[in-house]
Amino acid sequence: MIKSKLNVLLVDDDGIYQFTTKKTLEATGFADNIFICSNGQEAIELIQSNIQNNPGIPDVIFLDVNMPVMNGWDFLKAYQDIKQHLPKPIVIYIVSSSADEFDINLSRQFETVADYIIKPILKEKFANILSSLSVN
Repeated sequence: MIKSKLNVLLVDDDGIYQFTTKKTLEATGFADNIFICSNGQEAIELIQSNIQNNPGIPDVIFLDVNMPVMNGWDFLKAYQDIKQHLPKPIVIYIVSSSADEFDINLSRQFETVADYIIKPILKEKFANILSSLSVN
């Protein structure tokens, strides 16, 4: 049984990646709203501004690691401080071009991170992730 489509937050500073990934996410048919932030600080601010607005809270976040202003690791630390105030849990996937074992192991230290995915991500991978989150 499929519930309503998902709110997706893409956090990445690469404008071309933002554009192509948004189109790919739309093509899966599982994304309702796709929010895009260029760094972790923008993402934290977006989430905080929607704490009282459940439909504005993302269901899933695809988070890059290397970004200016606030990187993915700093986002995860800041998210730890606000997650208990959220009306629903958010599933977080780290999406990075880094295949560095240090980064992969570091991601496992955050209970909120569902998986570490190395770019590029094909439509089928996004569809599998989103469809698994869409099923009641």
